[in-house]
Amino acid sequence: MTQSDNPLLTPCQTPFEIPPFEAIKPEHFMPAFEQALAHAREEVHRIAHSDELPTFANTIEALEYAGMKLNEIAEIFFNLNSAETNDQIQQLAQQISPMLAEYANDVLLDEQLFQRIKTVYLTTTPHTLTEEQQMLLKKTYRAFTRNGALLSDADKAELRDIDRQLAILTQKFAQNVLADTNAFQLWLDESDLDGLPEYVREAAKEAAAQKGQPDKYLITLQADSYIPFMTYSNRRDLREQLYRAYGARAYQTSNDNTEIVFKIAHLRKERARLLGFPSHAHYVLEERMAASPERVMDFLHFLKEKVREGALRDHQKLSERARREGLDTLNRWDVHWLMEKIKKDEIGIDDELLKPYFPLSQVVEKGIFELAARLYGLAFIKRDDLPKYHPDVQTYEVKDHDGQTLAVFMADYFPREGKRAGAWMTQYRGQYRLNGRDVRPIVSIVCNFSKPTATRPSLLTFQEVLTLFHEFGHALHGMLADTTYPSLSGTNVYWDFVELPSQILENWCYTPEMLALMARHYQSSEPLPTDFTARLRRMKSFMEGYSTYRQLSFAYLDMGWHYQLDAPPSDLKSFENQLIKDLDLLPAVEGTAISTAFSHIFHGGYAAGYYSYKWAEVLDADAFESFEQNGLFHRPTARKFRRLLSAGGTVDPMKLFIDFKGREPDPSALLRRAGLL
Repeated sequence: MTQSDNPLLTPCQTPFEIPPFEAIKPEHFMPAFEQALAHAREEVHRIAHSDELPTFANTIEALEYAGMKLNEIAEIFFNLNSAETNDQIQQLAQQISPMLAEYANDVLLDEQLFQRIKTVYLTTTPHTLTEEQQMLLKKTYRAFTRNGALLSDADKAELRDIDRQLAILTQKFAQNVLADTNAFQLWLDESDLDGLPEYVREAAKEAAAQKGQPDKYLITLQADSYIPFMTYSNRRDLREQLYRAYGARAYQTSNDNTEIVFKIAHLRKERARLLGFPSHAHYVLEERMAASPERVMDFLHFLKEKVREGALRDHQKLSERARREGLDTLNRWDVHWLMEKIKKDEIGIDDELLKPYFPLSQVVEKGIFELAARLYGLAFIKRDDLPKYHPDVQTYEVKDHDGQTLAVFMADYFPREGKRAGAWMTQYRGQYRLNGRDVRPIVSIVCNFSKPTATRPSLLTFQEVLTLFHEFGHALHGMLADTTYPSLSGTNVYWDFVELPSQILENWCYTPEMLALMARHYQSSEPLPTDFTARLRRMKSFMEGYSTYRQLSFAYLDMGWHYQLDAPPSDLKSFENQLIKDLDLLPAVEGTAISTAFSHIFHGGYAAGYYSYKWAEVLDADAFESFEQNGLFHRPTARKFRRLLSAGGTVDPMKLFIDFKGREPDPSALLRRAGLL
């Protein structure tokens, strides 16, 4: 295959230089990676072996822009591997991931390159650089020292081997979870549907028809199928069957991740040890707002103590309701079902009542887009002529308040077999400036909402509305980026700060003003009744003690693997139980585990960082109080928050927060919002 035949290697002729998805085939990736890697290596070699005296421009800045084509191809490939994968792409990921890990190590362990960086770092006077340049210099130097530049040759070789193994293992972990998620099918007859709302029945009917069984109903482990069934089904035996299958993903199956989890945790610890850190958590948290595992544990202990009474109260309420429903024991497959009943009794609201008021298209147009318009003056213009990687994807040109194109926004809302579960924001190109050109980003959000059926549009649960606003908050972080260097742009910030822009947006969903804009019945166009709006505000703190305990259990488990673990445990489930025994209020379920499908920490970027969800909740609760005090669409407050978003990673996040709020974050803001203070 020649370069001219490969759309990944030829100049992009599409509008806004969007990847030409329709032309890209799996067989294009390997030759594209091989050529882009070779070119990136040449660029780095020229920088490292330059005869010129090292300067910020010819070393730090030059390195920042080296390998841009490689980064572009990698963004396309790994995004497709998450959102539109197949066997061929997954097999390629197993080959490509270690190639990229090896290249990264070749750069970070290049002695001549590091000596030039070190010279610039030690000899440059800070006042000769802009604040952003100072940050880039600091981050570049630390990237090298934190990744082995000061190691001996023998230790560098060991580090390379560890990184190669980790690249393979994390990809294999994700593939095993996806395989078990896709493999399970719960086939139902009409008699098995007791309690299921019509929309769940209709979706299950269509899923079965797509599998060639139009007279059956199909429930899967995909979130849009699993969660409604666990919430509404009156068939406790089927809820148990579904829960056990979900909890057994990649655990004691043919796709078992147990040994992979052990190996990943061990290799991460060994890697940290090589680099001079006691644990992987120490290594990770050096580059986080929390700064140390000790501070993280103090934060988790603080929350656990503050919410314990609320969590026990919620558990007691669930137990009492279980007895009223005639259940002998409160089990995990009962919780969603019981919560829905309690919520309906106490608040007088449930998903079945709410869903008709939240058609997806309306929540998009009158919700997230309208909020972006009111806060920042943004306009989203639907563009059906732009390339897309799947027919379901919707594409928009985003214009700023001055009419200039700010970004391209891509939205992929519905589940399919080639897409992993969950919801996330990503990008096909980040924002940066080069040679006088402001390159604008291509930002995407990917979700798994229920697809439209023959009789109704895609209708969202209120939790899915929150998810949409959350991911759109991440997207705004990317779209509003205004920096020079790509590695400091948009969401390239400390991991325990990155959730602030997403989580703060969820707060608007509970406000009467926002609900009046976006919540209208899909058939009658009647607004959400006023009393429903008040009830939704009560939902904000519904079962928050129990929910916080559940989140804390994941955070403790994460820190257990990456901070407290000395050697691989003899038994994975026993290790999990020991770590979360004070937080887990329900009976253990044999044959299930958390870690083997805990993709956030064993495949995603949350290793030693799961605490950041709660950490960021403190930030977002505190920041949102400013909008509550000044006005939900108060433009001066929004302008201040936009500066926080547009700065990306160019400024220390604590300084950004203080610039917005006038002080450091107050943890009690989270407890106030949750009704636990």
